[in-house]
Amino acid sequence: MNRQGADVGTQYRSAIFYHDDEQKRKAEYYKNELNKSGAYEKPIVTEVTAFAKFYPAENYHQEYYENNKNSNPYCSVVIRPKLEKFQKVFSKKLKSNN
Repeated sequence: MNRQGADVGTQYRSAIFYHDDEQKRKAEYYKNELNKSGAYEKPIVTEVTAFAKFYPAENYHQEYYENNKNSNPYCSVVIRPKLEKFQKVFSKKLKSNN
């Protein structure tokens, strides 16, 4: 909890911010499904919490993975394996890129 790779602190927590009960229900459902799938060694600690205010990230953080996936080792070593696991577990629910 409260970390991404070597970075630690509450600013590095993962969260899903919902706007209504239906979004909250879906977020909790899929978090539980992913935990039950065994795709990850440890339980997912992403918090599911009510939306309050949106703070846009700085420009250099926008589309970070997409803009750096082939040039930044963090993207290939940390992010890509997580995306691949997610895609494997939820392949039937993802939109096709075809």
